[in-house]
Amino acid sequence: MLLTPGLAFACALPPSVILTLPTGHYITAAALTVALTALMGAAAHRLPVMAARLVWERRVLLPLALTSYLAFLAFLGLVFVGLFGERDPMHNLMTLVFWTGVWIVVPLGSMLLGNLWRPINPWTGPVRIARTLLGRTRGIGLARLGHWPAVLGYAGFAWFQMISLYPDDPAVLAQVALGYWLAIFVLATLEGEDWLEQGEFLTFLFTLIAKVAPLWHEPDGAKTRLMLGWPGTQVLAMRQLTPSAVVFVSLALATLTFDGLNETFWWQALIGQNPLEPVGRSAVVWQNTAGLLAVWVLTLTLILGTITLGRRIGGGFTTGPVMLSFLAIAAGYHAAHYLVMLLTAGQYTLAALNDPFLTGDSWLGLPPFYVSFGFLTDPRVMPLIYAAQFAAILGAHLLAVLLGLKLAGQGARPVAHLPMTVLMVAYTVLGLWLLSTARTG
Repeated sequence: MLLTPGLAFACALPPSVILTLPTGHYITAAALTVALTALMGAAAHRLPVMAARLVWERRVLLPLALTSYLAFLAFLGLVFVGLFGERDPMHNLMTLVFWTGVWIVVPLGSMLLGNLWRPINPWTGPVRIARTLLGRTRGIGLARLGHWPAVLGYAGFAWFQMISLYPDDPAVLAQVALGYWLAIFVLATLEGEDWLEQGEFLTFLFTLIAKVAPLWHEPDGAKTRLMLGWPGTQVLAMRQLTPSAVVFVSLALATLTFDGLNETFWWQALIGQNPLEPVGRSAVVWQNTAGLLAVWVLTLTLILGTITLGRRIGGGFTTGPVMLSFLAIAAGYHAAHYLVMLLTAGQYTLAALNDPFLTGDSWLGLPPFYVSFGFLTDPRVMPLIYAAQFAAILGAHLLAVLLGLKLAGQGARPVAHLPMTVLMVAYTVLGLWLLSTARTG
């Protein structure tokens, strides 16, 4: 069984529970809510003010280079555990910490509290030390490539995560992670640590997702300011996205969409597989690879086409600024998509952290407990989980609508928002359908 976002206890909800709910009514209500919000907002003369205010300012307690270097040492420890530790992915910290901690907990926390990846980025400290020792003060021109290296890295990661045969194998994951870390370390040492926010996909992705947070830190030398604002306030202050960043955001949306789509009965039937008798990843590598690419191209084409149509019929709607509104959807989809995996794989992670060597120890001070998935079939609990996912997706689209209205530009007439409204409604329906339909996972 694969301990990845496509594993047996992943993001899917058991059809036996969810298919008994009136999800069609929920989806219809959500679509109408998004449509009415967009239409009323486009017709309104004023929109809510989204401004940041200072909560407090203080000195930085731990230098960024120190926390980053400690994270690097922890990363090396995980790699060692992955290579030489327990081969069962459900008891190996390399697999558990990466897929649950780094890929789920860090971005979820960043959506609420700002960029949590920045202090634990395992490259910043080592790169700063290496450049100091080598006496490097200049780059080699990688900045001219924009975010294309991050696009390439994310595309490779998405294929490894959803399509490759052994993403859950601790040794395989450790080798891939170490190889990727070394490649980025060399490039960042040659170019400079600032390049990480441009060319390293985890750093860029988590930085973008953190822009929807209602709380965030603004570092200023030896001081840091804690800021408070409406979700998405930081998005309005961002520079418009470059073409490579637009492609990157479309890839983030497409990977989340396909990660949900490829386990549906609809997709299995489309590629000629019996969803009741899964054949495993090895038999559908090429089909899923083509599917991922097709969803990516379709996502990018629909978004760019919608923005272009809105600009032609009503003015405004410059691609770079308007594309920023989709950051809210990327964040909301990530939260909804991986919530159940957090509740299931998270139990294995806590158990492994509490007793990493399977000796009966209690490093975290937790009492003995058994991993349980019973709540997945509990008709009282699962509707609550579905409600949380529903709220995440609906809230993300409503925030995206509000941001789109603000980022469309002064010259955009109300009619210019119609194409984007249609796309937002369709995206809402798709996201909720993926949570509600029958799945193999």
